Amino acid sequence: MTEVVVQAGVAGTRRGSPREVARAGGLHPLGVFILLAGAFLPIADFFIVNVALPSIGRSLRATPGALELVVAAYGLAYAALLVLGGRLGDRMGRHRLFQIGAAGFVLASAACGLAPNTWVLVAARLVQGATAAALVPQVLATFHAVLEGERKTRALALYGATSGIAAVVGQLAGGLLVTADIAGSSWRPIFLINVPLGVAVYYIAGHVVPATRSPHPSRVDLPGTLLFGGTLVALLLPLSLGHTLGWPTWTWALLGLAVVLGALTVRVERRSERAGLTPLLPPSVLRLPSMARGLAMVLPFSVGFGSFMFVFALTVQNGLHADALVGGLSILPMAAMFLLGSLVSAKIINRYGRAAIAAGAATQALGLALIATVMVETWPHVALIALAGPLALIGAGQSLLFAGLFRVVITDVPAHHAGIGGGVLITLQQSGLALGVATLGTIYLALEPHSIPTAFATTVGIQFLIALLLTVGARFLPRFTSGTRSDEPVVFDA
Repeated sequence: MTEVVVQAGVAGTRRGSPREVARAGGLHPLGVFILLAGAFLPIADFFIVNVALPSIGRSLRATPGALELVVAAYGLAYAALLVLGGRLGDRMGRHRLFQIGAAGFVLASAACGLAPNTWVLVAARLVQGATAAALVPQVLATFHAVLEGERKTRALALYGATSGIAAVVGQLAGGLLVTADIAGSSWRPIFLINVPLGVAVYYIAGHVVPATRSPHPSRVDLPGTLLFGGTLVALLLPLSLGHTLGWPTWTWALLGLAVVLGALTVRVERRSERAGLTPLLPPSVLRLPSMARGLAMVLPFSVGFGSFMFVFALTVQNGLHADALVGGLSILPMAAMFLLGSLVSAKIINRYGRAAIAAGAATQALGLALIATVMVETWPHVALIALAGPLALIGAGQSLLFAGLFRVVITDVPAHHAGIGGGVLITLQQSGLALGVATLGTIYLALEPHSIPTAFATTVGIQFLIALLLTVGARFLPRFTSGTRSDEPVVFDA
């Protein structure tokens, strides 16, 4: 496939066959679907492991700390390398990095599914996270660089929806696959299922995704990359393992180091940009109204979302003594409403803008308040059907939040920085998911031995406050207009 350099909006046509459109530098609807499928697999993989951890522990005789590493290794590699993946895509070609990431993800998933012991599994999860970091940023970058107008708006909304649906479906699929125990393979199909799906994505993408790169490729910012990656590792590693290990001294030392490394990252990146170079995290890009204000909402939203999925799964399985299948199916009302909401979210957001984001946050807050009330008032005889209504409200609200925030964040990012914008966005989302499990999940685990309903209500109450803050915070997002062409400046009004 011939690689072309495109500006946003130049090659967004969808006339002709998918292959012809891709060769012309455009993106056919099938290409949009394949890119979204490529993003779906790595995002779902973060959540699919949750319900399988007990089975992995029994099968591999893994300690609780080792099981934490099975989750943390993937998240650490994924979050730490996402921005670098976006930068390499801008420089080397987004289609090329997408396929490299897809091929690596397939091979790493096979290694996870065939792992003979815990440490091979942890190592394979590290590779899996790293290859996901090469794959995922290319999706947003390609949308941002190739599509225009309403097509771009819909694609960004669908990406936000895909992120949320992948999280919910991942947990649901994990329960189904573990319970099915295919050929006595226990938990292994949760990884092996990525192999045929990933191969299909790799093959089809080779024919329907245009080979584009940034018109202004920049060198890799090695100092910024090392400092930024070190900051994330120093922050997320102790937060992921601290509770399990009893918060030894090294966890606090790493948290202190994260502060130092973060400050150094900011200083080095500012100096690099003043010198006329293109840093890994350009301060000028991060100061864009949509980027700065949107990211300020993406982080707390991701913290609340990640912790809710974790806490709800534990409450249903440990508190209500449901098996993995029931635990996965119990989230179905949330998944269904998320999917339905995602189908109409693009039109709603295009018409109502930031008001739709505020409405989504308020709807989520209502659902969280109701589910906490049901849990506390009917415990221990909680009927899962009584949770369906609140879960549906949570899913509907989150569909608007996901789609709206993802659209806002990268709307005014220049096309030649598309990979950077997508990488920063997904990094913050992934880091927020991990922080949610590490912080609110720790609060839940500390309170659970005393009272499961109190533990659930406390953590969901914090998530409720986050949703209220998002409702108010939507007022301060840049006002975006519908139908804005992506090759023109977006009109913002604070």
